[in-house]
Amino acid sequence: MAEKQTERKLPSRQEDFAEWYNQIVLRAELADYAPVRGCMIVRPYGWGIWENIQQALDRRFKATGHVNAAFPMLIPRSFIEKESKHVEGFAPELAVVTVGGGEELEEPLVLRPTSETIIGHAYARWVQSYRDLPILINLWNNVVRWELRTKLFLRTLEFYWQEGHTAHATSVEAVAETRQMLDVYTDFAVNEAAIPVIPGRKSESERFAGADQTYSIEAMMGDGKALQAATSHNLGQNFAKAFEIRYLDKEGQLQYCWTTSWGLSTRFIGAIIMVHGDDQGLILPPRLAPLQAVIVPIFKTEAEKELTLETAERVRSELARADIRARVDPRDGVSPGFKFNDWEMRGVPLRIEVGPRDVAANTVVLARRERPGKEGKSTAKMDGVAGTVAETLASIQQALYDRALAFREANTHVVTNYEEFKAVVETGFALAWWCGEGDCEARIKEETKATMRCIPLEQPGGSGACVLCGKPAREQAVFARAY
Repeated sequence: MAEKQTERKLPSRQEDFAEWYNQIVLRAELADYAPVRGCMIVRPYGWGIWENIQQALDRRFKATGHVNAAFPMLIPRSFIEKESKHVEGFAPELAVVTVGGGEELEEPLVLRPTSETIIGHAYARWVQSYRDLPILINLWNNVVRWELRTKLFLRTLEFYWQEGHTAHATSVEAVAETRQMLDVYTDFAVNEAAIPVIPGRKSESERFAGADQTYSIEAMMGDGKALQAATSHNLGQNFAKAFEIRYLDKEGQLQYCWTTSWGLSTRFIGAIIMVHGDDQGLILPPRLAPLQAVIVPIFKTEAEKELTLETAERVRSELARADIRARVDPRDGVSPGFKFNDWEMRGVPLRIEVGPRDVAANTVVLARRERPGKEGKSTAKMDGVAGTVAETLASIQQALYDRALAFREANTHVVTNYEEFKAVVETGFALAWWCGEGDCEARIKEETKATMRCIPLEQPGGSGACVLCGKPAREQAVFARAY
């Protein structure tokens, strides 16, 4: 990155949150615009975050018995049309191939918007007996949805994700699977991304096309808007009946399977940016950061350069032995201040400064990214520096979560009337009693631009009156404007 690029002032989050976000994605070299409108190029630094997300999730998936597989991107159009709700839900977003090898295809092919249909076709061939169940498969792939309004990471025509697909012998197993994966996503968001989320159930209008029930984790961004961070769907027997996924039970009776699907995509990188970033740029949670620490040698003379670089490399080696992802920044021709700003923009959790005085004192200076200025600086002994850095990274991880949780709590309000509701959703989350009627939900969306994000699994108990119509309500729901 050229020095002159970093000198341009980043818009503050308060004055223009949308442009602040766009500039961070570009300046931190996470992604770039592609030649095709609405597509993105994920750059190595952004892909490094995605790789760490993949690894953290993959460990969890395998611990719950899931295995990875790969399915084709091209799906016959007739497959999409087999499940009526599914085709209705995805029809506006489909990208269709009609010509291949210079000739018009006998049947158009769809670039997968999601894989339930091709999965259903395969599972119907693979399942004959109860002994073949359950099937617990996850895919790491890309999908295409022809979005009209796009934004890097948050909503693009093509994006990367994982999608889990399972088949079960009973409804009870499918329900348990759907909830288990919601819990996996919650655990990942909290413990890896330091993002507090609200797990809950979607309304009927917000369900995945073809699902009996959809659950999601909802997160509050730095501007008070919501982001659906991951979803888990109980598909019931809808796709099993559409694709004839049947098995012989222990009594020799032919039964339809019960299926689920669940997914988390690269939009989660957008969540990390918007939850943790500040006016200086990106702030990455240490557990997902491609670089957890950057070591900046500070020198004026050639002798000092040789001494500090040698010391910096020794520190890096010690950190590497402790499985801490670190690198030395030896760049000539740019000032230490430029390097500091550059790495702050990129969100590296910890900066380690090594100057001649530090070498003489056998110490280093640690600068925490989430605490700019003198407040985040401390001195550490060179001996045992890996242990000190590990403890500091753990402290940063917790501090980011605590700060995000405090922000969400400060901007979430239980509302008792519609006027209060309208004021709250301007800047945050409204927790309100809701009658469950689609008409009320639609009117709220039309009048306030706020959507029903989820019905939290954790409920206060008792009952209340719907915030809009006043009818009896048994559950509270989270409403917010959303990405």
